[in-house]
Amino acid sequence: MAGKPKLYYTKGRGKMESIRWLLAAAGVEFEEEFIEKKEDLEKLRNGGFLLFQQVPMVEMDGMKMVQTRAILSYIAAKYNLYGKDLKERAWIDMYVEGTTDLMGMMLYLPFQSGDVKEKNLALVIERAATRYFPVYEKALKDHGHDYLVGNKLSWADVHLLEAILAVEEYKPDILSAFPVLQAFKGRTSNIPTIKKFLQPGSQRKPPADEKFIANVKKIFDM
Repeated sequence: MAGKPKLYYTKGRGKMESIRWLLAAAGVEFEEEFIEKKEDLEKLRNGGFLLFQQVPMVEMDGMKMVQTRAILSYIAAKYNLYGKDLKERAWIDMYVEGTTDLMGMMLYLPFQSGDVKEKNLALVIERAATRYFPVYEKALKDHGHDYLVGNKLSWADVHLLEAILAVEEYKPDILSAFPVLQAFKGRTSNIPTIKKFLQPGSQRKPPADEKFIANVKKIFDM
């Protein structure tokens, strides 16, 4: 029997968090090896493990996989979270890419400060409310199903729930104008594997604090 997937990243969210989410939603247990200092990263790079000298890296099924999108699509396909045919996969990809654009805007917020952070946070809230969440509200309302694609839990749903909860950390009432998304959030949060991941003590990572941010900047020469 193959061992558990092993995740190599810092002890924070970043680009690895969506991978943690997807594995957890699929009910897959995983281990983590944290990059806690610059030497840890250099060791991976010097060992030839990082194809493009970057993390995240996930070791599973005899592969050392890099590039977030490639890792996520592999996990989604392996654990039946990627639709039943090419058309469903295309829709999942479209939704995931949209959500990833929104998440990408939030990725560097913890590393910003002052007016820059304020301006970018306002943009995140505005885009979530006017560009991204209306798409998902309409999609769910129009087809009347519990999930975005094929009436079955997919990568698109997991990624959307992650994004909703992330935006809510900055604006708790962001879903006030989206009743269908509110119901979606309630349903998906109660899927047993996801519910477990949302409990205290899981491998879900908290928002970045100042100490963590300072250490990440040191590790990656930011």
